[in-house]
Amino acid sequence: MTASTSEQDRLVVGLAALAVIIHVLETAIPSPVPGLRPGLANVITLVVLFRYGLAMAAWVNLLRVVGGSLLIGTFLAPAFLLSLVGALAVLLSLAVVRPLLRLGLSPIGSGALASVAHVGGQLLIVRLLLIPHDGLWLLAPWLMIAALPLGIFTGMIASETLKQLETTPKGGRTASHATD
Repeated sequence: MTASTSEQDRLVVGLAALAVIIHVLETAIPSPVPGLRPGLANVITLVVLFRYGLAMAAWVNLLRVVGGSLLIGTFLAPAFLLSLVGALAVLLSLAVVRPLLRLGLSPIGSGALASVAHVGGQLLIVRLLLIPHDGLWLLAPWLMIAALPLGIFTGMIASETLKQLETTPKGGRTASHATD
């Protein structure tokens, strides 16, 4: 194993741990709609996507789902399934629009897309496995209306974070720490 692979592994674990912490803290935020949360842990996924690429973002996102569910006690419960399917929908949507990232799709646009994809994936799995009734689709417009500004919000935070990180090399060490 090379040093760069080891450093990358530590980075993935560290960023996933940060995303897990945010995920767990976010579950404590009261919500007017059950299950509707701001998705602040997705800020980490977006930052990783734009800074390190889709593969690392996938690892961070999936580790967040598993780690977060283990800590809050939902592993293998319906909430875990919803979180996992939402995360997979996000990754699939970002993989599909990956060429647009190179053409200038911003973290804000990516956040909006990811949020809508997350809700769409969750609605689909709920309809297929948990509530097999077409009336469920009546919730879709309202959930998408809520998802869009929340995704834009997380995208804005990711965008600002990326601006702050522009002065930091990808290894995370500034020139003043290079001799540590």
